[in-house]
Amino acid sequence: MLALPLFSPFQEYLSIPTELRISTSQSIESSQAWSQTDEARTAFSSDTVEPNTSEVFHEFAGIPLKKTDVRKMKDIRLVPGGHSVGVQLQTKGVLVVGHHLVNENKEESTSPGEKADIQVGDILLKGNGEELNSMEKLSKIVEKSGDQNEPVELTVKRGEETFQTSLTPSLNKKDDQYQIGLYVRDSAAGIGTMTFYHPDSGKYGALGHVIADMDTRQPIEINKGTIVESNVTSIEKGSQGVPGEKRAEFSLKEDRIGTITENSAFGIFGKLDDGIINEKYPDGLPVGYSEQVEEGPAKILTVLEGEKLQEFDVEIVSNMPKDKPVTKGMIVKITDPELLKKTGGIVQGMSGSPIIQNGKIIGAVTHVFVNDPTSGYGVHIEWMLKEAGVDIYKSEEKELNKAG
Repeated sequence: MLALPLFSPFQEYLSIPTELRISTSQSIESSQAWSQTDEARTAFSSDTVEPNTSEVFHEFAGIPLKKTDVRKMKDIRLVPGGHSVGVQLQTKGVLVVGHHLVNENKEESTSPGEKADIQVGDILLKGNGEELNSMEKLSKIVEKSGDQNEPVELTVKRGEETFQTSLTPSLNKKDDQYQIGLYVRDSAAGIGTMTFYHPDSGKYGALGHVIADMDTRQPIEINKGTIVESNVTSIEKGSQGVPGEKRAEFSLKEDRIGTITENSAFGIFGKLDDGIINEKYPDGLPVGYSEQVEEGPAKILTVLEGEKLQEFDVEIVSNMPKDKPVTKGMIVKITDPELLKKTGGIVQGMSGSPIIQNGKIIGAVTHVFVNDPTSGYGVHIEWMLKEAGVDIYKSEEKELNKAG
C-alpha cells in the first residue's frame, strides 16, 4: 500500500474531484476538471453517469471506487472590471478611534468616555435614544446634556455585544464646549478597483477584501456608501518591504456610479446606476470556478493612468480551492515587464483587479506580499458573487418543473 502513490492510476484517482460544477450549456465530458493519462484511462475505463442524477461514478475494472457530485450552474456572464473607483462609506453609528483629556479645570483633566469604559473600536449607536448617524448629531446631544448638567445615555456596540452606558460631559473652558473625551469618525474614503458587473441584476463587486478603519484596523460597519468614477494621477512604485500605491482623484458629488450596501471580507458590493463598459470584452465573460483554475498564465485588468483600462500578464503560482469561503484562494505573480517597470508589482489601489484565464473571469487580486511586491493573493470569483447576492446555482426544483 505504501507504493500506491507511485503509480499513475492512483495519482489520477486522488486528482478526481469530489464535486464538479458545470454550466447548463456544458456536457460533463467537456467540463471535467481533472486530466487523465492514457494509462489512467485504461485503469479507470468508465465514468458512469446515472440517468436523471447529479453524480458521476468512477470505476476500476468494473468496480465503483469514487463518486463525483455534479452541480449545475447558471450560465452567468460578467462584465470584467479593472476600472479605478473611489469609495466613500458612511459608518453605522459613530466609531470611537481614540481618547483625549478634557480640561475641565486646572486641577484635573479627565476623559469621560474612558472613565465610562468606552474603548477604541466601539461603535456609538444611540445617544439619549436618538440614532447617531453623524458626528454632528453626537455633538448636539453632548452640548444639550452638558447645558442641562445631565448624563448622556449611550447604546454601544462592541464586537457582537450591544450594551448601555452613560457618561457626563465635561466643559473644556479653553474651547468653551462640552466634550466627552472621545475621538470619533463617521465616514471613510479611498480608492480601489472594480472587479465585475452583473448586467442581469445590476450588482457589482470590487476590492476583493474588507475596508477596515485606518486607526482601529477593524472592519467598518456601514450605514450607506457611494462608489464613484476615479482618475489615476500617479503611481508610487513598490519595493521590498514598502508597498506601492495608486494615487487618484474623484468627486463624490459629480462622479457617482452606484451605491455600496455591504463591506465584507470579500470586498464591497451594491448596485450600479448605469453599469460599466469594457471595450475589450463588450459581451462579458463566463465565470471560471475554483476547481477550473489552472496553475500557469493568466491576465489581470487594471488602470495605471487616467481611466485607461489595460491588460497585463500574470501567473497563477498556486490554486487552493476550498469548499468553504476563503479570501486567499490563489497566489498570483506579476510577470508583465511593463507593469513591473511602472509599479514594481501589486500596489495599493490595485485590489479588485479582475483575473482572467482561459476566457473566463476567475477572481480578483486582493493582497500584496510586503517582502515580495511582485506577488500576492487572489480571491476566487465565486465567493465575491455569493457576497454580491448573485445566485450561481441552477435550481433543481425549476429543472424538475420544466421537465414535468
